[in-house]
Amino acid sequence: MSKTPPLLPEETLQRVLRVARVDGMSVLLIAGFLALASAAAGDYMGALIGLVIAAAGAIELHGDGLLRNGFPLGMKWLIGSQLYLMAVVLGYCAMRLTHVALPPIPDTLKPMIEMSAQQWKMATDDYLLMVYRLSFRLLALLTFLYQGGMAFYYFRRRAAVAQALAAAE
Repeated sequence: MSKTPPLLPEETLQRVLRVARVDGMSVLLIAGFLALASAAAGDYMGALIGLVIAAAGAIELHGDGLLRNGFPLGMKWLIGSQLYLMAVVLGYCAMRLTHVALPPIPDTLKPMIEMSAQQWKMATDDYLLMVYRLSFRLLALLTFLYQGGMAFYYFRRRAAVAQALAAAE
């Protein structure tokens, strides 16, 4: 079984730029849209959180721009954007888990939720609390894994990116 050779620094730089552009734009657009939707619905706390999360996308795009202009400092911005986003989402999850506020259940969903609660042999309120807590714990875990993985991805490619930028000068 042959092992593939490592990527050339220029290829690594191009991949990092592509990942940063897609990830940064995704975070910025999705969080920005959700912030607008929250504001339109009168949920100003949700709008604020959406804007704080959208800032992570802007930070990542700033790092992308620095790299595109030949500044190795952009890697620190890429790594920082992931750590910032992770801290914000984990903080939000911690806040929601310590200050539980179950949303109202629409009438159309009540029969389905009551049936699910009965299948678990739980009271409806206990079932809703379990789903609420499980949801935020799962969001925290996925955020830790994804944003941590992205920060590690960028961290591992710092030297190759710096080498590619130095060669381009």
